Amino acid sequence: MQLLYIAETMYDGDSPKNPAVELKKSIDKSRSLLAFLLYNIIEIAKYSEVRAFDRANKNIVTDEDRNVSTKIAGNEILWAIVESPSYKRLMEEEKPERITNREYIKKFYLQLVDTVEYVAYTHHNLRIRKDEVDILSIIFNDIMLQDENFIALCEELFSNWDDDIEMLQKVILTILQKPEKYKVDVLISDDKWKFALKLLETVIEKKEHIMSLIEPKLRNWDADRIALVDMILIKMGIAELLYFDTIPTKVTLNECIDLAKEYSTLQSAQFINGILDNIHKELLAAGKINKTSFVKF
Repeated sequence: MQLLYIAETMYDGDSPKNPAVELKKSIDKSRSLLAFLLYNIIEIAKYSEVRAFDRANKNIVTDEDRNVSTKIAGNEILWAIVESPSYKRLMEEEKPERITNREYIKKFYLQLVDTVEYVAYTHHNLRIRKDEVDILSIIFNDIMLQDENFIALCEELFSNWDDDIEMLQKVILTILQKPEKYKVDVLISDDKWKFALKLLETVIEKKEHIMSLIEPKLRNWDADRIALVDMILIKMGIAELLYFDTIPTKVTLNECIDLAKEYSTLQSAQFINGILDNIHKELLAAGKINKTSFVKF
């Protein structure tokens, strides 16, 4: 959807010359941002060891200096991620340390230690998996993503910040909950890549045919007056209805509606649903939609 939007706004509707290359660039940007965010979460947690060392080596050392908790540096979720081959590959390829501001690492760690959740976490001797996940989630959601200056830095470093952060929040939560199963260096699977590329290419290649189905349904509306995001979602929906026989119609309609609610308006969602439902009924009556049924045994 984002690539189709860019094509319409930046290239006057011309299709990307190489959709596969453009799609990979988009995914690579998301991967770089994921690497940066994960690295910062982990470095903030590990900073407890730096803090403990610095305070233990002061000229005048107090009991408080000697008892800085480093429990979070041994967080089991953190080390499951850090020691995984996929994380090592991601760090080696993306090198997020080059653009990480160490002042933010220190600042966010000091904010963390002042939270009641951190105090409770460090005063509990046992390592409970939920607590291990929750404390890392607090670093990310409640501290990093609540700092306006950090967000401004991310926006400066990553042009895809606004488009990707909500999706990456969900990805990072999944990683924290299942670090042993998630390959962090592979943002999307081969199947998802093939699907995304096929959908992108289909919308581009079948543009004229798809528009010929849409325009009669707009009644008194000029196609140029329809919000661009709405039109792109309609095109994607029709492409799935016609050319993706393994995707149930209901799934296509629901996903288009959900995307419209997120990227456009509630009214747009209703409009898109009406157009797609109308076209779907027409195509079904003409025998032009053939979906594969899967029976589970």
